[in-house]
Amino acid sequence: MTALTLSTAAAPGLRADAIVIGVAKGVKGPIVAPGSEPVDQAYDGRLAGVLETLGATGAEGEVTKLPAPAGFKAPLVLAVGLGAEPEKDASYDAEALRRAAGVAARALTGSKKAAFALPLTDAGDVGAVAEGVVLGAYSFDAYKQSGADARAKNAKAPLAEAALLGGKPRDAAHKAALARATAVGEELNRARDLINMPPNDLDPEAFATLAQTAAKEHGIKVQVLDEKALAKGGYGGILGVGGGSAAAPRLVKLSYTSSKADKHLAFVGKGITYDSGGISLKPAGHNETMKCDMSGAAAVFAAVVAAARLGLEVNVTGWLALAENMPSGTATRPGDVLRMFSGKTVEVLNTDAEGRLVLADALWAASQEKPDAIVDVATLTGAMMLALGSRTFGVMANDDAFRTTVYEAAEEVGEPAWPMPLPEHLRKGMDSATADIANMGERMGGGLVAGLFLREFVGEGITWAHLDIAGPAFNEGGPFGYTPKGGTGTAVRTLVRLAELTAAGELG
Repeated sequence: MTALTLSTAAAPGLRADAIVIGVAKGVKGPIVAPGSEPVDQAYDGRLAGVLETLGATGAEGEVTKLPAPAGFKAPLVLAVGLGAEPEKDASYDAEALRRAAGVAARALTGSKKAAFALPLTDAGDVGAVAEGVVLGAYSFDAYKQSGADARAKNAKAPLAEAALLGGKPRDAAHKAALARATAVGEELNRARDLINMPPNDLDPEAFATLAQTAAKEHGIKVQVLDEKALAKGGYGGILGVGGGSAAAPRLVKLSYTSSKADKHLAFVGKGITYDSGGISLKPAGHNETMKCDMSGAAAVFAAVVAAARLGLEVNVTGWLALAENMPSGTATRPGDVLRMFSGKTVEVLNTDAEGRLVLADALWAASQEKPDAIVDVATLTGAMMLALGSRTFGVMANDDAFRTTVYEAAEEVGEPAWPMPLPEHLRKGMDSATADIANMGERMGGGLVAGLFLREFVGEGITWAHLDIAGPAFNEGGPFGYTPKGGTGTAVRTLVRLAELTAAGELG
């Protein structure tokens, strides 16, 4: 992980591999952002013109490198685009700073130290830049050869250290912002690691073992239900999905408690460590990234650990519904009926609609503790990707005010989301002549149908929200901002923010 420090040092005298400055897109050309004054002065106030000559515009994500001025101990100045210049007297948006810092950190891969001279007006900006650095410097290299191997000669380590110029080492708010950014960023990267792990190494048992190790390290109570305990408890959904795999399913419960808490949140994550579709096999071209179908469980896991590291005054329980969905002679068949943990029966019409089955059991288990609210997170439907694209997740809820709260929390932390309805008329499509409900309904509005199915397994009177992260959970394209190729860790920051709001008494 990149080490973060706050520094009041002047940019010219700081020993580093690079000085990072911000440049915004002005009406008449690029504008150097606050924080870069020492660099601009060394260029006799002509830095904006020099950058424009080099092709810089200030557009978001743009990187321009130029030699540092005479007298600077760092050899390089890296100018990163912040996007449009803020309105008069307005500061730079936190997400713009977060993205710029992430782009710069990635561009400085292989560097030992960089000084970030981006605009810092308050502790919030310190947190945004720090978080952007930690997330942008991420790389997943666990399975790549190193050392003298010829194929690794060009491999470079992530940025090792980042000094935030303008940050105040003795300021309590600045130190707290840096500590929060470190904890949340590192746990989000933990989620990314899990998502990127190949499924032959991350099956349900392995995931559960990793959760146990982290729980012990951070004082979190953990309970793991194996296949025998699941059978004894009547968890028909999780067992039905995992029945076709040689790797048995697990239900993991992580409990973080605070002696000062009077509120309780439950987070439930879909953890399909590999999804072949089961008997309803996925077509060719749709299997290669299905190791990411446990992104919801990874997000829940990371959020609970982050809450513990931050010492939030709220009780948080995480439920990881872990299974591998494979076709075999013991796999659930289309037409089978499963008796769920709630006692309700489900006719399985499509075994590739498996996420809602494991979530249903976990939602009912979470409901038994009567938390103040439940939030589930899942890479649940391709329909949500068709509706919202690859960077935005959908938010559904049984309470409109809570749905708005979740949406606003997501937007606040920089995770694009959109409120979605749960139209009652779509419920009829899941009526079954054989069972209480079918796991499929109308094709149109499939993401909403899945949400309606999950609602059936939330305890009466419990506030609940469903996050369908199918689109942004795994980035198949090139990196952007602080988002890498591969697992993204989407929803971790939203869950942590909800926990913080609850601890502060602002969630209702």
